[in-house]
Amino acid sequence: MKILTRYILFELIKWFVVALSALTLIIAVFGGVREGLQYGLPPAQVLGLIPYGLPWTLCLAVPGTLLLATTTVYGRLAGWNEVVAIKSQGISPRKILEPLWALAFVVSVVMVFVNDLAASCRNDGRRYVVESVVEIAYGMLRTKGQYSSPRFSIHVKGVEDRKLIRPNIVINGSGDAPTLRITAEEAEMQSDREQGDMKLILRDGRLSIDGRTSVRSIDDTLTIPLQEASQAGGASEAPSWLALRVISKEVVRQEAAIERCKKTQAAQAACQMLCGDFETLTGDEWKTNAAVLRDAENRLCRLEAEPHRRWAAGFSCLCFAFVGAPMAIRLRNRDLLTSFFLCFLPILIVYYPLLVVGIDGAKDGRLPPWSVWAGNILLLLWGAYLLRRVLRY
Repeated sequence: MKILTRYILFELIKWFVVALSALTLIIAVFGGVREGLQYGLPPAQVLGLIPYGLPWTLCLAVPGTLLLATTTVYGRLAGWNEVVAIKSQGISPRKILEPLWALAFVVSVVMVFVNDLAASCRNDGRRYVVESVVEIAYGMLRTKGQYSSPRFSIHVKGVEDRKLIRPNIVINGSGDAPTLRITAEEAEMQSDREQGDMKLILRDGRLSIDGRTSVRSIDDTLTIPLQEASQAGGASEAPSWLALRVISKEVVRQEAAIERCKKTQAAQAACQMLCGDFETLTGDEWKTNAAVLRDAENRLCRLEAEPHRRWAAGFSCLCFAFVGAPMAIRLRNRDLLTSFFLCFLPILIVYYPLLVVGIDGAKDGRLPPWSVWAGNILLLLWGAYLLRRVLRY
């Protein structure tokens, strides 16, 4: 029996590794190219961006490839009547399922941490794009003659090596800062990653502030933060981009912020009621304060739902395997694609819509955070029913 157990475990690992390698490579390459085209990255930077998307690629590929390995191995065992032979010897089919359950549990635990790593790598990948803004800008200026971001845009007549010919630069103002318009005969862009700045070295330039004030003959270096010059922007504070160790601290901070906001609004309402200023209670300022409180409470719901989402996504591997093995045994089909699609189709129709509904409801506060586990629980119940049928008949 130990020989059969080792054989099953070896076959599971072999099919899992082969399928995962192929699918991960395809998703990583196409995903990296898509992101590169979105931000206008040159080929060298596209290759450098792929490692940052690898954890997210594994999150997409691992559950499906583990299900493929499961249905392939156990479908062939059932098709070759190995399961019937095991039962005829008085051995429970549970014995041949134990290697799968052990492997799926280990993979699920690993995938929880990979999901967490993927969230951190998303900000790292954005930071990589920000730091590559000079190469991106040069590439787009050579091909299209223009480059723009929310705060910065530049048009050129031509590009000779690193020299920009007749650049027209616009730096959009924000708040009290004015809009700057600069034209020059020549310019060059340099990146200072240590300081987080992009430097524009101008020759024979002309500066216009809000279209009024003009300064001629500028030969100077203009400094722009890389985040403002990049199309990717700065690091995101969205809960789905935060590591689990950070989320717990953010929950405490968000709860304190909501409590302060409620106390402030209660004090303002009491003061206005005592003063008889009832119109202010229904005015625009009060509506704005109420909207701020709703946004804070919505962020708290998303923070509380995010750890459940990552753990549920990680342990979907165990749930897929728990359903796939008994279903493949009952189908008794040695064709790997047929068994896989017959197992995956119900999961695709039932599990993923239920997961989306649970995540959306938990993030909006309409459902409790643990509702994201509903799909996993349904798969476990379904797998338990199939397993009972396999063990009995």
